[in-house]
Amino acid sequence: MNAPLEDPWRMGVGYSVQMIFIFIDTDNVRASGHTEGLPGLNVRFDRADAWDKVIVLSPQTPARVAAEIKMKAPNLAADIITTKSRGVGRSIRAAVPIASLGSGDPASWGYQVVVQSNEGFPLGRDLLTRRIDEYAGRTKFGGGTDSDCDPNVIDVLAGQAKGDASEVDAQRALLAFACKEDGTPLIVANLKMVRP
Repeated sequence: MNAPLEDPWRMGVGYSVQMIFIFIDTDNVRASGHTEGLPGLNVRFDRADAWDKVIVLSPQTPARVAAEIKMKAPNLAADIITTKSRGVGRSIRAAVPIASLGSGDPASWGYQVVVQSNEGFPLGRDLLTRRIDEYAGRTKFGGGTDSDCDPNVIDVLAGQAKGDASEVDAQRALLAFACKEDGTPLIVANLKMVRP
């Protein structure tokens, strides 16, 4: 993270505000896998970058995350991996068995990391994610819409994912969206994988 982690909500794991989703394309086969994002993110994946597995790093307990998945994403549950995580300094750390991700060489896989904010009391179908509103508030991020058609995303990997200034425009392109007058999605943010 770009700042030291804090635990203002006393989650007991060294952080409490962040929520990280690591989407992985393990087979590199067009349209093989999932193109929809997880509930509440309001993103989809390009057909060429469909994801096969996603690792959820949450300050919530793995049991709480699993219960939310069972309720809100049962059709994706087999491909969602939950694990304990720990915040230390500026890093969120976790480990998962490589076998739980599938076969093949991880150096050949595609990755997309979506940073969001943990929400202990999620609205509707949202999977423990905090919505991005039009205006920022004490516990809300601003820059989105007050309807539910914008991507509820704080950060994603873009370009070559090396952290240089050229990636700003690439990230804006990935997260581009448009809403209909009634607040429903017209254009949904379309994410792509970054490949080593």
